[in-house]
Amino acid sequence: MGAGKIISVHSYRGGTGKSNIAANLAACGLAMGKRIAVLDTDIQSPGIHVLFGIDPSEITLTLVDFLWNKCTSEETAYDVTRRIHADTSGRCWLVPASLTAHAISRLLDEGYDVKRLNSHFDELMDHLDLDCLLIDTHPGLNKETMLTTAISDTLILLIRPDQQDYYGSAIVSKIASQLEVPHIFLVANKVYSHINPAQLEEKLTQAFGHEVIGILPLSEDIARLESRKLIVKENPDGAIAKTLNVIAERVLD
Repeated sequence: MGAGKIISVHSYRGGTGKSNIAANLAACGLAMGKRIAVLDTDIQSPGIHVLFGIDPSEITLTLVDFLWNKCTSEETAYDVTRRIHADTSGRCWLVPASLTAHAISRLLDEGYDVKRLNSHFDELMDHLDLDCLLIDTHPGLNKETMLTTAISDTLILLIRPDQQDYYGSAIVSKIASQLEVPHIFLVANKVYSHINPAQLEEKLTQAFGHEVIGILPLSEDIARLESRKLIVKENPDGAIAKTLNVIAERVLD
């Protein structure tokens, strides 16, 4: 495998904005001239393709087809570069999870070979000459996600200012540390306006022992996009886009 990075974007619970942030970070990386791919391993609830403007009818082969040994890794990668930036030296691909109920049900019943999944990472990194592979994980604690996290260079752990999130994220953080993930960063998302960002950053740093690299507010601007568009493209000068670019520069460079 080449010198590219594998970055997992994970959360303890669903609804933290994981897919949204992963897709926007990919767009930031593309603007930086990076060769970057986004891999949707949230097999139970796939959907990141929507953020890139891909209609399900355009998707013929997916990550699930690779896991079932029906295709190569390259055949699952869809070039979304021009959907994000008309003029860039970078490239961006998306590897979607399966969108059919039958495939999802079968995979959940039968499981899959995590070693084959990890080999998909290696092949993509090599064949596409990637600077970064961004993995949109399935939320929560499960064997497959933890084994995927274990081979990552960086884990971005998303946390909402919520007691259940704090509790579960602490467990995820501890396991990631035990798995010796080289870099673990925290990003607070959907933060209410009455919360003091500096105080929240101090609280999270003390509680988890990892650096907070971004605090994103609860945003009507993002809600209005209905997970159909990228905030860094629709409102590049807004506070959220600026924070996402800071996060991207930190983890991608």
